[in-house]
Amino acid sequence: MIRLFDYFRSSASYRVRIGLNLKRVEYERIDIPLLEGTQRGADNLARNPQGFVPTLEIDGHQLTQSLAILDYLDARFPEPAFVSADPARRAKTLGQALLIACDIHPLNNLRVLNYLKAELGAEQDARDDWYRHWMREGFAALERMAEGSGRYLGGDAPDLADICLVPQMFNARRFKLDLGAFPTLVRIDSALQDLEPFAAAHPDRVQA
Repeated sequence: MIRLFDYFRSSASYRVRIGLNLKRVEYERIDIPLLEGTQRGADNLARNPQGFVPTLEIDGHQLTQSLAILDYLDARFPEPAFVSADPARRAKTLGQALLIACDIHPLNNLRVLNYLKAELGAEQDARDDWYRHWMREGFAALERMAEGSGRYLGGDAPDLADICLVPQMFNARRFKLDLGAFPTLVRIDSALQDLEPFAAAHPDRVQA
């Protein structure tokens, strides 16, 4: 049994759900309610020492960190491929994916927002401005990188960068970021949402 320890609105978990769906891998989803602090409980810490989600139990392993999990899935289930075998294309895909997963997302993670509130006394409006600032900055770069991509960031087929894009676009809308400056990203996101593996992973479809 493949089990995903997950939270419906976690961007990292959302990525893994998309990846599993694209690979047509059946799995059981176990909800870890982040707002209740369940991720810091002993059970979750035993499987994920950072106290994060997601964790994927597969083939006798407990895998953490969404991009590491997606890399495992890509090696374990080769089709469809998340990254190209061509070194230049692979590097381009990883550059786009890491821009989202390493430069935008960590600054807007729940633990960062909680720190801004509890330790620095930032009010809700200030926290929301923080969230939108880092997303806007990252999207501005990604928009330029995405020019000429084709239907998806991956061209004719979704790749790892597309898997990372869709959850971040969900966050952008949730936090009311004006997406007018990012028409290419909006177009690609819309095309991806038409694909069932992406649509089935949407938080509204999996909410406990």
